[in-house]
Amino acid sequence: MGKWNYGISCAEVTPMTAPLPLEGDLYDCMEKAASYGYQGVEFHTRESYKFDLEKIKSIGETSGAKICCIASGRLYTQGGHGLLDENAESEKAAISGMHQYIDMASDIGADVVIGWAKGTVPPQGDRKIYLDRLAENLRKLDAYAGQKGTRLLLEVINHYETNIFNMAEETLAFIEKHRLENCYIHLDTYHMNMEEFNPYQAIRICGRKLGYFHVADNSRRYPGSGQLDFKRVFETLDEMGYDGWVTVECLLYPDRDTAAQKAICYLKACEQAKYSEK
Repeated sequence: MGKWNYGISCAEVTPMTAPLPLEGDLYDCMEKAASYGYQGVEFHTRESYKFDLEKIKSIGETSGAKICCIASGRLYTQGGHGLLDENAESEKAAISGMHQYIDMASDIGADVVIGWAKGTVPPQGDRKIYLDRLAENLRKLDAYAGQKGTRLLLEVINHYETNIFNMAEETLAFIEKHRLENCYIHLDTYHMNMEEFNPYQAIRICGRKLGYFHVADNSRRYPGSGQLDFKRVFETLDEMGYDGWVTVECLLYPDRDTAAQKAICYLKACEQAKYSEK
């Protein structure tokens, strides 16, 4: 029995450029993930999606698979709403949408990723003003998530994609300053490789506030295809007592199924190698 549960990202429909290895019906993806050796899936969807709770329960009982996380990015990329939107109605829609995601996650015992849905600070915007607004909105969501028994995972993303929460230390400081009790840090080896001076120290910095972990190699292809030292990543996660999900979010190289299968095989081999040396 490994130390971590492994997940893999999926969506019903994805562009070929998206790092979502599994595509298709959610319940088919859950069963496929389980057949490859994963314990769960991270589901990218709109806030209006309706789960079949009985089907999720049935799949869980037969295969052990579950939905570990719901990613909220499509509220922003498809719906056009972010927590920092200038338009008051759009900002309100973003908060409402996040409430829906939290409700969905609460129903199935999952967490919610907040990545793109944060929005960004405009090029000429006053950063302090925008971050204060973000804090106000996240405090509301943090309180609601606490009531629903759900965690919010603030994703740390590279500066080419967003200008908020690019590094672990910045994200932790924000969470602590605003006392966001139900918000946790979501790290990703691909983004860490670009932004962190020392990715292993970034894991240590997060401490008990590390809530979720994405893995992809330096090229964002499947773990084991590139240059990152995942054995050392696992050693550091173990050192910090992290016992949450390790989820594959990688590009579709050479194809979806091959990427998914190679990733889980490599990660389990790295974990086994680490423990065999003890």
